[in-house]
Amino acid sequence: MLKRDVLQLRVKAQPRAARTELAGLLGTELKVRVAAPPVDDAANAALLRFLAETLEVPRANLRLARGRAGSRKVFEISGVSAAEAARRLGLAG
Repeated sequence: MLKRDVLQLRVKAQPRAARTELAGLLGTELKVRVAAPPVDDAANAALLRFLAETLEVPRANLRLARGRAGSRKVFEISGVSAAEAARRLGLAG
């Protein structure tokens, strides 16, 4: 999961949801409902903002590494450990 000091987070995005929120785990992926539509990169931008806020890291610490056009995405995140990210996402314990 760690590549140097970068955490990789696999996400299954569900665009056009009623609101942007965590929806639990889907296998090894974090499922996130995103209110924005998948048009003109709006859903990706909303997802990046949501993850930065939820993980309490600057937006500049997140990068969409794979999946720009699909619902399955891989984000690279710096500035937070895997354990701390799990806690902030409500997945620890």
